Amino acid sequence: MKLRRSMLFVPANNPGIIRDSYLYKPDSVMFDLEDSIAITEKDSARCLLFNMIKKLKPLYKEAGVETVVRINSLDTEFGIQDLEAMVRAEIEVIRIPKTDTPEDVYEVEKHIERIEREAGIEIGKTKIIVAIESPLGALNALSIAKCSPRLIGMAIGGEDYVTNLKTTRSTDGVEMMMGRAMIVMAARSAGIAAVDSVYSDVNNDEGFIKEAQMIKQMGFDGKSLIHPRQIELVHKVYTPDEKNIKKSLRIIKATEEAMAEGKGVFTVDGKMIDKPIIERAQHVLELAKAAGIKMGGDE
Repeated sequence: MKLRRSMLFVPANNPGIIRDSYLYKPDSVMFDLEDSIAITEKDSARCLLFNMIKKLKPLYKEAGVETVVRINSLDTEFGIQDLEAMVRAEIEVIRIPKTDTPEDVYEVEKHIERIEREAGIEIGKTKIIVAIESPLGALNALSIAKCSPRLIGMAIGGEDYVTNLKTTRSTDGVEMMMGRAMIVMAARSAGIAAVDSVYSDVNNDEGFIKEAQMIKQMGFDGKSLIHPRQIELVHKVYTPDEKNIKKSLRIIKATEEAMAEGKGVFTVDGKMIDKPIIERAQHVLELAKAAGIKMGGDE
C-alpha cells in the first residue's frame, strides 16, 4: 500500500504553490476546490488547476507524490464541473467531502465512470478518498469504506465533525476519539488507508507531534496537513527507530530462509514468527526506506 503519512492541503487558486508543492516531498498533495476557495473564484481556480495538473503531473509522478483534489459537493452547482475537469486532467484521486452514506460515493462514482468513458481514460483509473465529517458519516463508516473498489482511503474532517457534534476541538482531542476510532476500524476492515484530520495551530510543534504520535498509535496511516513545515515533523513520527529496523531485517531474512527450506514454522530471537509479525516487519522497512534510511544489513 502506498504510504500516506502526509497529505498537504493546497488551495487551488495559487499557481506558485500548485507548481512547487511536490518539492516539499509530502506523500500526497491535496488540491482544494472546496472550502479554501471563495465562490467568486471557483471557476477560475478549477480552470487553473486543470491546466496546471495537465502540465505538472509528470513531475509529481516522478517525485512519487500522489495528486488528490477535494471537489465541491455534488449538492452544489460546482461539484459536477469539478469532476468533469479533474477526471479529464487525470488527477489520481478525487476526495469527496462530507460523505455521510454509500450513496454519496455511488453518485460520484457514476459520474467519474461516465467521464472516463467519454474521455477515453481507462475505466477505474481515477481513485476516491472519502472525508467523514459528521456523526452520521462516522456511524456509516464501515458500509462507506466497503462500497466501491475505487476507494483507497478514508479521512476524518475534524472541524466539520466537531461542529456537527455541537462541540469544539480541545488540546487532548477527546471529542474526536469516537470518530477517529470508528474511521480507523472501518478503513482497516476494508483494507484502505486511514488519514487523520489537520492540526490547525501551525506554530505549535509540540502539540502537533503529540497528536501525530497518538493517531499513529491508533492505527492511522498519516495526517492531513495545512503547512509544509508539518511534513518533516509527521514523517519523523512515522520513522521507525534503529532497534525496530534491525529486528525487522532479521525477521525478513529468517522468513526468506524458511521459505527456501520449506519450513512452515520458525523463530527469531526465540519467538515464533507468523504472518502478522512478518507484515509488521515489512511495513517498518517500508517506512524506513521512505525516510531515506540505508539498510545495508543486520547487526
